[in-house]
Amino acid sequence: MSLSLSTKLREGTKKAHTMAENVGFVKCFLKGVVEKNAYRKLVCSFYYVYSEMEAQIRSHQEHPILGKMYYPCLERQESLEQDLSFYYGPDWKRQISESPATKVYVERIREIASSAPELMISHSYTRYLGDLSGGQILQGIVQRSLNLPAGKGSAFYLFKEIDDEKQFKADYRQQLDALPISEAVAEKIVDEANAAFDLNMKIFQELEGSLLKSIGQVLFNSLTRRRPLQQPTLAPTD
Repeated sequence: MSLSLSTKLREGTKKAHTMAENVGFVKCFLKGVVEKNAYRKLVCSFYYVYSEMEAQIRSHQEHPILGKMYYPCLERQESLEQDLSFYYGPDWKRQISESPATKVYVERIREIASSAPELMISHSYTRYLGDLSGGQILQGIVQRSLNLPAGKGSAFYLFKEIDDEKQFKADYRQQLDALPISEAVAEKIVDEANAAFDLNMKIFQELEGSLLKSIGQVLFNSLTRRRPLQQPTLAPTD
């Protein structure tokens, strides 16, 4: 290949990455504006996405390409279950369901896993490397914003089996570059990675309405507590 796969992915998804980061929900999140109900919906969406993605990757451990990118230490399903139990209680499974954007994402993963398993690398790369790159920062934001008890509600961001995240990412990229794929397959992987960014962005946009509604309610409550509402009048004032 003219460029390594890791370079192709980094350069080929820059625009999609920037677009995803500029969604209102994400911009608020990075600035420390995190609302509990919106965040637990995000955890719920991630639970469905990661559960499907990881099940599909595990089922293709013997695949000549995808199997080489199977890293059990990256799996997030168990940590997401811990977080869901914290936010929804022990009966969390009966309380959650797929949102429309989440359902589309999950269906895309199933479709790709069935028709072109090697393209699952795109979804693994998009999610896991992002989690590893910003996990500690995002965990801190969630803990401070939601005033979480120590060790509760943010297990998703903890990769307990990875001691050196920087070195792991370097090894992961090296393994990407060693995959026995053609230029054409590499381009398809980049295209699917852009599709994965778009699917993530749709989930963030979906949550934006919930976040804005919650913020609006907080502001409304704050204003009405500080100052009693005056009765409207049509009479002229002096």
